[in-house]
This record gives sequence, structure tokens and C-alpha cells, in this order.
Amino acid sequence: QVQLVESGGGLVQAGGSLRLSCAASGRIFNIYVMGWYRQAPGKQRELVATISSGGRTNYADSVKGRFTISRDDAKNTVYLQMNSLKPEDTTVYYCNVKSGVSATLSRDYWGQGTQVTVSS
Repeated sequence: QVQLVESGGGLVQAGGSLRLSCAASGRIFNIYVMGWYRQAPGKQRELVATISSGGRTNYADSVKGRFTISRDDAKNTVYLQMNSLKPEDTTVYYCNVKSGVSATLSRDYWGQGTQVTVSS
């Protein structure tokens, strides 16, 4: 099993910045894609950003140019630098890791979620 521990959420004013971190530990074979998702109450979980093992990134249109995802494979950690935050970014953010003995046998692991609140 892989455990994910998130940190870095909190309260910030609009226009401010936060940096989320997510560290993976446990029975780790290979980590393929790492990413961040968010979910507002009553809504489906949505992709924020992902980064592949090769460093290729993908962002939701709503965060392009404001958020930057990165990873440190030596630490099994993924980061999300969030700049120019808006009130509509307020919600719970979840870390996701796809890990397994191979890409075809990998599975999803999720963090417990961290609250981000942006005040106007």
C-alpha cells in the first residue's frame, strides 16, 4: 500500500499564493503519474494538474498560467504552486498518485485532502 500525506493548505487572500505538497510512502514500486484534483461540495472531483514520470504536465484551463505542478522523485513528492489565487479556487484539494509494478498494473492512490480557502 501507498500512503499519501498532503500539506500546505490554508487561508489566503485573493491574489495570494500557496504551495501544496504531497509525499508518498509505503510499498512503492514505480510512480507514474502524480497529480492534484479538487472537489467542491456537491460537485464531481475535477483535475487540476498532472505530471508524468517524464515531466510532461497537464493543467485544467481554469488554472493555466497560475498554478505550477512539479515533482521530486528522490522524495516521492509532488508539489502544486498556486499563484494569483481566486475565491473560486476555494475547495478541498486531493493528491493522486498512480503507482504499481508496471504502468499497466498501476492503481490510483489518494491523499486525505487539504482545504484551500481564498478570501475576497
